[in-house]
Amino acid sequence: MDRENKPVIDTTTSHPARRYNYLLGGKDNFQADRESGDELARLNPAIKIAAMENRAFLQRAVAFVAEQGIRQFIDIGTGLPTADNTHEVAQRIAPESRIVYVDNDPLVLVHARALLTSTAEGRTAYIEADLREPDKILNDPALRETLDLTQPVGLVLVSVLPFVPGDDVAGPIVRTLLDALPSGSYLVLSHATFDTLDPEVAAQYWEMFRAGKSDIWPRTRAEFRDLFAGLELAEPGVVQVHEWRPRPDATPRAANEINNWAAVGRKP
Repeated sequence: MDRENKPVIDTTTSHPARRYNYLLGGKDNFQADRESGDELARLNPAIKIAAMENRAFLQRAVAFVAEQGIRQFIDIGTGLPTADNTHEVAQRIAPESRIVYVDNDPLVLVHARALLTSTAEGRTAYIEADLREPDKILNDPALRETLDLTQPVGLVLVSVLPFVPGDDVAGPIVRTLLDALPSGSYLVLSHATFDTLDPEVAAQYWEMFRAGKSDIWPRTRAEFRDLFAGLELAEPGVVQVHEWRPRPDATPRAANEINNWAAVGRKP
């Protein structure tokens, strides 16, 4: 990457991808990200556990979709590369799998180009774009060159929609993306919720949001379920992330520790 095209990274403002990296125990974050993560942890001490459970759901869900025969994935809001990224999980099952990653953090771009490698049989690509512009993502040349949208695709939106605030905003984005994908495609989705929080804690979160100290817009179970309208939900349906097809050795969690809905749906 030449100097003129080097992405500008704002280290003074917290970004979801870098804060998530911090909560997962990573080192690719800045003071603003750590302060934001610590502020959230003050209200919910289990938030780091929730982040790890959310990441584990991503890995189990991608494996499930790959086992259903899907060989193409669009992972939007991929975050900073860690162990067992989407392409690594999918390509372990099917080396020919193709994955397009999408994120809007310049630091993710820096690391993605170096770390998101592929098997010889498959392919990966990275797009710097915003989920709020789904048509731009779908029409990006890198996506069109990597994926065949006449064949089923696994659309991965794990903990990214909470950063699209507002009522009746997430649904149109998801529908635009799914409308471009053929029958047999899958939606992998997780989302922050306050359904399982004490009302007092939820009220404090909203105070943080209004004060600009948090960028998380939670949605209810009903709102989350509506995002799967027209899709066939895989068992066990809509559950907390740690409850979605857990591994036999999974650590038991209390519902108010996690606060993330999860589900996987198939487009008929």
